[in-house]
Amino acid sequence: MKLVIVTAVEEFQNEVLKLFKKANIESFSSSDIDGYKNIPSVLRTSSWFPSKKGGNESSMFFSFTDEKHIDTLFDLIKTYNKNLETNNPIKAIVVPIEKFI
Repeated sequence: MKLVIVTAVEEFQNEVLKLFKKANIESFSSSDIDGYKNIPSVLRTSSWFPSKKGGNESSMFFSFTDEKHIDTLFDLIKTYNKNLETNNPIKAIVVPIEKFI
């Protein structure tokens, strides 16, 4: 069993849900998060509040599942990201689980 964590900007939330379904990952959790990137200082100084960095509304999904489902999910995400016209790809990581109850 492993833990897969997927992050995406809010606009892709429904797509991530479809990818989880296609990968047969039926049990998962999600949370709303703010995503941040370091932006060039020129852009930061042009805002009304230059000391404040704005975050993107994003979503984080996670599931404890087996490697077979994770491999399928990663293949689906790679295919999805190839067709994106933005520089906000869906990102995913896998964390091994040593013990669980």
